[in-house]
Amino acid sequence: MSERPTISTHVLDTQRGQPAEGVEVVLLRVAEGGQEIVGGGTTDADGRVRRLLDGVLEPGRYRIEFRLGGPFFDSLSVLFRVTDTGRGYHVPLLLSPYSLSSYLGS
Repeated sequence: MSERPTISTHVLDTQRGQPAEGVEVVLLRVAEGGQEIVGGGTTDADGRVRRLLDGVLEPGRYRIEFRLGGPFFDSLSVLFRVTDTGRGYHVPLLLSPYSLSSYLGS
């Protein structure tokens, strides 16, 4: 039986050329009435949180908050939309002290 679709992330430290271990990540579901925490985790030695979502993937808007604590960027939030619940969503972050970039991964 295959795993159910989820939301995952991978944080890479481009300054050091290594995965960013120990980054706290919070996943929130965003709706008109506000937002609620629906998962999270801390990046492992490979810079990954393989399953951010605690429950079932539902369509809607989600926010990933990366709690970085860096010299300039303290945190970063990425707001995105889930439309197809039959697939997983991978939202990586490329990180350096003064630059950030994210994209829809595979």
